[in-house]
Amino acid sequence: MNVQSKIAIRHSTCPHDCPSACGLDIEVIDGRSIGRVRGSKQQTYTAGVVCAKVARYAERIHHPERLMYPMRRTGPKGSGQFARITWDEALDEIAARFDEAERDFGAESVWPYYYAGTMGLVMRDGLNRLTHEKKYSRFYGTICSTIAWAGFAAGTGKIAGVDPREMVKSDLIVIWGTNPVSTQVNVMTHATKARKERGAKIAAIDIYDNDTMKQADIKILLRPGTDGAFACGVMHVLFRDGFADRAYLEKFTDASPELEAHLATRTPEWASNICGVPAAEIEAFAHLIGNTPRSFFRLGYGFTRSRNGAAQMHAALCIPAVTGAWQHEGGGAFFNNGAIWKFDKTLIEGLDAIDPKVRRLDQSRIGRILTGDADALQNGPPVKAMLIQNTNPITVAPEQALVRQGFMRDDLFVAVHEQFMTETAMMADLVLPATMFMEHDDLYYGGGHQHISVGAKLIDAPEECRSNHAVLQGLAARLGATHRGFAMTSREIIDETLRSSGRGGIDELETDIWRDLQPDFRASHYLDGFAHADGKFHFKADWANVPLANAGLMGAWEDMPSFPDHWAVIEAIDEAHPFRLATSPSRSFLNTSFNETPSSQAREGAPTVMIHPVDAADHGIADGDAVMLGNPRGETTLTARVFDGVRRGVLIAESIFPNKSHLGGRGINMLTGGEAVAPYGGAAFHDNKVWVKKA
Repeated sequence: MNVQSKIAIRHSTCPHDCPSACGLDIEVIDGRSIGRVRGSKQQTYTAGVVCAKVARYAERIHHPERLMYPMRRTGPKGSGQFARITWDEALDEIAARFDEAERDFGAESVWPYYYAGTMGLVMRDGLNRLTHEKKYSRFYGTICSTIAWAGFAAGTGKIAGVDPREMVKSDLIVIWGTNPVSTQVNVMTHATKARKERGAKIAAIDIYDNDTMKQADIKILLRPGTDGAFACGVMHVLFRDGFADRAYLEKFTDASPELEAHLATRTPEWASNICGVPAAEIEAFAHLIGNTPRSFFRLGYGFTRSRNGAAQMHAALCIPAVTGAWQHEGGGAFFNNGAIWKFDKTLIEGLDAIDPKVRRLDQSRIGRILTGDADALQNGPPVKAMLIQNTNPITVAPEQALVRQGFMRDDLFVAVHEQFMTETAMMADLVLPATMFMEHDDLYYGGGHQHISVGAKLIDAPEECRSNHAVLQGLAARLGATHRGFAMTSREIIDETLRSSGRGGIDELETDIWRDLQPDFRASHYLDGFAHADGKFHFKADWANVPLANAGLMGAWEDMPSFPDHWAVIEAIDEAHPFRLATSPSRSFLNTSFNETPSSQAREGAPTVMIHPVDAADHGIADGDAVMLGNPRGETTLTARVFDGVRRGVLIAESIFPNKSHLGGRGINMLTGGEAVAPYGGAAFHDNKVWVKKA
């Protein structure tokens, strides 16, 4: 007799490193497993749509290769030779090795390292509580957002903008430096609705003919790192041809006469010589913006992952201020809503235990840190012990040659808490099995929208998997860390965090399911003034004093242009390295989070690099050939994809594939640099000079 399974629809939020943070309706089967995952129609930004990789989440959470038990390395680092041990043995050993490092080299020789493999606040940020309590080296997260946030806040004064759902009220949606068809599908939900219902135009500005460009009405194809020049050419036309809103500029912006004078020489012809877009296209695009008051600028992260990235973000953001688009429903700009949440994270992160004298080590410089670079170490002790959660630096961090060299050190102890045997886990001394988001409780917000939510535990974790919080509780007891957060459950931490943030308690938020915190129209459009002290949008950026949490000024910040401009600090091509390489995100991976799922592997295939047909012919390269790319940092081998959707001299390698997927086992981040990007750090993943040759 067949017994029919009982299916319940439960709600949660996607935890992965994506601004959409989609509201999810999840089939829970017999309380033990999951089935289909759908975007929730109740969550008004998700609007019933979710990306394909999350829709197929059952193949990830029930994957036969998930880590299930703690293990100790028994062979050489990277050999994959491990033996099962107990949790007590694992936690005892980690605590002993941390204590040994602290005794011999000081507490700062221990560096807990994490990132956004989950965006849940308890499971992502709770590691900081242990760091702060024990005075270990603090963690400065720069690898994703620091550059972009600095550029946006330099203009508006905070990280917040127009309600992204207002795209449906727009007549022109400008999608700049992001590929949402692949990385933020909900952007396209609202943009295409505006096109269908209002006849709105979608413009895409990017460095290759990606999936978003293919759906756009207007395509602007730039050379990498030249967005500032293009933006200046557009603003030159807006001022010259009478599209600047003088009354708005007078009331809401600083230094507009100086900006206009500055732009007088930034003609479309000047911009074209730098960015590669014909001057006539720059003129036409400027006129389209000038004639469309309801122009919505949806700005992304991609075009900021360059050595001039913050200046590029600021330059693009200046355009709707020149036209006064912020005044109109469906007009203005949006990038991220980081400033609206106002969570009190004291309990989650142990902020009441911070010692500001303890160094903060830059995540993006992990290769230099682990290989003893004195500057990267801030002239402090070497890193001797690490616990890594929610990230895979052996694959995703820049300067991979240094990263691998550092992890191979015999005197470095590494424990990795992971869901799969990633390439970082392969290098660990101890590997601990981690839960996935449906197997624990957490608190979520959406950087790309305005909702907060509780993601409750829906099913039990398999075998011996433990949550990040549970691991920290076990270590705290052994290390003598007594912060009260370690004695609380995840739900208790969520409840107190919500209450101390003025958001009610966990029960109320679970009743709401997804709570909408979008500020009202006037606040979202800055109609009562921008967030700087003078209430103005700043065309003249004060890069030394951007209102943004940071670890101090970095990079060539003193050379940054105050007014929008092309800042020629990008890694320039030369005779030996005649190509510019960008490592744009692939559609079916999210960093490396979906590298193990069969459907993502099948869609992505092998690592490829896009090259223009003329460049390919000049180098004797045919479609499908194995090709080597290299620069002073390293080399990698991929398969050539001859493609006329890139400009000559530009290479695009959609990423991130495991290193082992590349011929020779060296991944794309062998080529990316780790120097700190101005003004507050970050990694320039899309800003690399390289050579290419047939392998």
